[in-house]
Amino acid sequence: MTTILVTGGTGTLGRLVTERLRADGHEVRVLSRHSRPYAVDLREGTGLAAAVDGVDTVVHCATMPRGGDDLAARHLIEASRRAGVRHLAYISIVGVDRVPFGYYRTKLAVERMVEESGLGWTVLRATQFHDLVLQVLEGLAKPPVVLLPAGVADQPVEAAEVAARLAGLAAREPAGRVPDMGGPEVRTLPELARAYLRASGRRRPLLNVPLAGKAYRAFRAGGHLAPERAVGEVTFEQFLAGRFPGRG
Repeated sequence: MTTILVTGGTGTLGRLVTERLRADGHEVRVLSRHSRPYAVDLREGTGLAAAVDGVDTVVHCATMPRGGDDLAARHLIEASRRAGVRHLAYISIVGVDRVPFGYYRTKLAVERMVEESGLGWTVLRATQFHDLVLQVLEGLAKPPVVLLPAGVADQPVEAAEVAARLAGLAAREPAGRVPDMGGPEVRTLPELARAYLRASGRRRPLLNVPLAGKAYRAFRAGGHLAPERAVGEVTFEQFLAGRFPGRG
């Protein structure tokens, strides 16, 4: 079995990837800003050389929506090259090449850095996790009325399913850009919001609000969806049932 470093190994996806790889018998190092002995801020890179020393594969799950993913990737790639890492597996997002949203543009830039790194590489794009959709809906439901971007749908996927796929890819030979991974259903935001309100026992009216801008138009056009790759199995309602047990 190989030694694998998982960046962002305490996060939603990274934790699940780590558990899966260890269950499969791999030696796994967890890197995050506060996880010792590999507590590293990738934007600074201090301590990164020790983290990648002797590592065969790096699974890059760490991400910073507020900025810094490109700098973090540069440090990680440079350290991986110096350490002789054989395989760099990166998790990205469906639509980063179609939706002109700042965070997506950065993820696409990191994809290109991975591809041009000189390392063996694998890139998997997934649609939004159930966890993120729930987090967004919880925030939108705080006011008396739930305001939703009009005409937008989503295709949430179970993080554990993505973790299983990514862990399997990391344990094999570099595969380049692999097929996208989408959730089982494309659902409108009102449908997802009603499912959340039912599951949480909350009552809120919904109001669809038209927005402006290129990113919004791309989301409305479904640039972040992969209906042809609806390979996930866990539905949003099934996910909610686990988060809100005892409610129908």
